[in-house]
Amino acid sequence: MTARTEDAPARDTERRRSASDLKILRAAKELFLADRYAGVSLERVAERAGVSRQTVYNRFGSKEAVFREMVRHHWAAFAAFAEQDGRSAADDGGDGDASAEEVLRAFARSLRRFAEETDQILFARLVVAESARLPWIADEFHRLGKGPVVAAFTGRLDALVRAGRLRCPDTRLAARQFMGLVQEFLVWPRVMGFTEEIAAGPGPDVVIDEAVATFLARYAAPGEVGSA
Repeated sequence: MTARTEDAPARDTERRRSASDLKILRAAKELFLADRYAGVSLERVAERAGVSRQTVYNRFGSKEAVFREMVRHHWAAFAAFAEQDGRSAADDGGDGDASAEEVLRAFARSLRRFAEETDQILFARLVVAESARLPWIADEFHRLGKGPVVAAFTGRLDALVRAGRLRCPDTRLAARQFMGLVQEFLVWPRVMGFTEEIAAGPGPDVVIDEAVATFLARYAAPGEVGSA
């Protein structure tokens, strides 16, 4: 899945970041994940990043701003995975070359990689732990991350509907349904630490196969099921 207009600004921001900014954001992420929001200060971020507190302040202005940009930086990894995993699928221009199954599998692979190859599980735990006390953290996690991901995937489904590959009256609902089919097994048991469920659950390949089959059984246009 290639990035659409909804997540392009975040990716442009990533390309413009200085080496100093990246050091600060990586240090901030390590500290926030370990010590939660209240346990982190600009002084600690600066010390971990090997820069002065004034540098952190000049670049970001406040701890809250550091946190917001750290969230944006974290979610940029998903856009990179989506671009890599979607190279075999059609462009967002909707040229009709990618089947619905190819698009779904590419997106599911990105969800899996984001959960396995980044700190997404720890990040989700952080948001859950802090959201009751600081609701803006959950809001920003959605606004800067999950929201644009849902919007981008919805756009891919819209393109498949226009190409006659899906029959889907509400693509945003369908996008969330597909993400739920994947994340219910590959993300949330790990977030909650359900060790027995993780050990006894189906493997990631089975989860993705079944999610694609279930989605296509509901929304595929005639001739699309099993076409990839």
